[in-house]
Formats: sequence, C-alpha cells, structure tokens
Amino acid sequence: MNWGKGIIIGMATFMLFILSMCIYMFNVPVDDYDHQYYEKGMSFNKDHNREEQVIKDHAEPLITQRGDQLSIAFSKPVTGRISFMRPSDKTQDKAFALNSGAGNEAGIILQGMAKGPWQLTLEWESGHKAYLYHKEVFIK
Repeated sequence: MNWGKGIIIGMATFMLFILSMCIYMFNVPVDDYDHQYYEKGMSFNKDHNREEQVIKDHAEPLITQRGDQLSIAFSKPVTGRISFMRPSDKTQDKAFALNSGAGNEAGIILQGMAKGPWQLTLEWESGHKAYLYHKEVFIK
C-alpha cells in the first residue's frame, strides 16, 4: 500500500462518516422546540408580573386532592383558567374554566385523567388583578 491509496481511503472514510451523520440527523425525531419563542419572549414581562403579584398579595392557592377531585382554595373569589400539562404525553393536556363563584374554592373532577405527575398552570383574576401560578402535582 502506498501514500496515495491511504489518503484516498482516509478521505472516503471521512466522507462516509459525514454522509452517515447527515442521514442520522434527518431521521432523528423532532425535538420539542417551541416555535412561538418570539411571541412568548415578548409576553415574558407580563407573565413575570402576574407571578410576582401572587407573591406580593399572598394569593398562593391551596391545592388538595380528595379522591377523584382536586380542590383549589383561593383567598378571594376568582375567575380564570387552569391547565393540566402531562410531561410524558402532550396529547393528555387539558384545560378547564376556573370559577369559584361566591365561595373561594373551585373543584376539578379528575376522573379519566392519568395518574402521575402533572404541571398545573393557574391563570386567574380577582379584584381587578391578574395572577399566574405554576405548580407540579401528583395525581393519585
């Protein structure tokens, strides 16, 4: 074997490696890249202010699970929305309207929801103030 054959074999091996990496990259499943990153970046301050409002007003809700019902107790009557996001399966995500009515407690029926960890996002208004709260819960 001479130098010419060694260089050609080395270049061919390198090209095969690059080609196989290209094929691999195109066959890998798409990651969970957020395509609305710009819009979410623009609303970051608004969300941060709503999260800070929860701390400033001591309005953190008390979340308890009794059987197949999730109870959320607030300090004042509220209207808003609650989102359940399943980290392991995006197709199981759910959203419900949140209305405590005259009382300060709202209930969500958990029947049909998978057991395990869930990310809760509560967005509500109370007393002309907007709030945002995130919490991880484990549904039994």
